[in-house]
Amino acid sequence: MRSLTYYVGVTIDGFIAAPDGSTEFFPVDQPVLDLIAAQFPETLPTHVRGPLGVTAPGTRFDTVVMGRGTYAPALEAGITSPYAHLRQVVVSTTLPADLDPQVEVVAGDPVSRVRRLKQEPGAGIWLAGGGRLAGALLEEIDELVVKRYPVVLGTGIPLIATDGPRALPFALTGTSTLQGGTTVSTYRRLPGRTPGSSVPGD
Repeated sequence: MRSLTYYVGVTIDGFIAAPDGSTEFFPVDQPVLDLIAAQFPETLPTHVRGPLGVTAPGTRFDTVVMGRGTYAPALEAGITSPYAHLRQVVVSTTLPADLDPQVEVVAGDPVSRVRRLKQEPGAGIWLAGGGRLAGALLEEIDELVVKRYPVVLGTGIPLIATDGPRALPFALTGTSTLQGGTTVSTYRRLPGRTPGSSVPGD
């Protein structure tokens, strides 16, 4: 079965974006770009891959799932298919279903859609954000890859937003510190809880 990986950048205090959804404050320097190009090339938007000299297709992900807020910056720039090299799924109740032939808009339950995607053949599934969607899909997340930038925001959109506490065990499988202070940590979901099962008090 395919895995769902939440690969995302976050501040020291746990925010993936400012309250308005902006991310310009992240210090994405050359060491970070080099890491992305080498290990996660498919997570770069199609329109920036050429200018950055990234030609590797990547083998980690072939599908991206994102919420309306994560998709918004591309849409505001007039780009309706930001990851044309991937299968794109946008979870939104406000976007039209026929927005772009390369983009599947999911207005219903994202959990059931991701579960079906996991059953299909293919490479990994990249959850690009945002926090509310990650909260809805929390029990379906198999892996976390967190780029923690050396900046404190104070307020904003949290890494994972849920309606209540849920304790799900993950194991740290690798971490590295880049020149400039950004750390990249990978966590793998531990067995013991079946995705979709309930927790007393949830």
